[in-house]
Amino acid sequence: MSTLRKTIRTRQPDSTRRAPMPSYLPRPVKTASGRAPTTLIPAYIRSMELELGAEDRAYIRRKLGTKLGKFAEVVERVSVRVGDVHGAHGARDKSCRIKVVLVGLPSVLVETRNASLQAAVDLSLTRTANAVRGSIGRRRTISTRPKTARRA
Repeated sequence: MSTLRKTIRTRQPDSTRRAPMPSYLPRPVKTASGRAPTTLIPAYIRSMELELGAEDRAYIRRKLGTKLGKFAEVVERVSVRVGDVHGAHGARDKSCRIKVVLVGLPSVLVETRNASLQAAVDLSLTRTANAVRGSIGRRRTISTRPKTARRA
């Protein structure tokens, strides 16, 4: 008779590209960093009419690092604003607005609403990652087009 063994998979530490984003950076680090790893991209989290606990802030920072860490070279800073809004039929919905300031590109702004805070944050981050990817892709295609000479 064979014995079943339950294997426990240990979690590998996250890479620095997917690390949670800090809440602030000292001025000397800001001026010297330029294009930096995820651990040096400040993420400002603000709440309006909604109490955010330490767990909620840690969740948002961790998700920011996971979703936007791969774009760390072009991200200058990130701001997240969450709040309560009036939903349909008088229900209270949670809104999440994420603004990503990119280096040499226009900023990306995404806002979503949902009944739960985590669902609103997750949906906003997915849409933000797609928008940042598209913005970077457009920049790369524009700069790689061959320039044709104009004939007079």
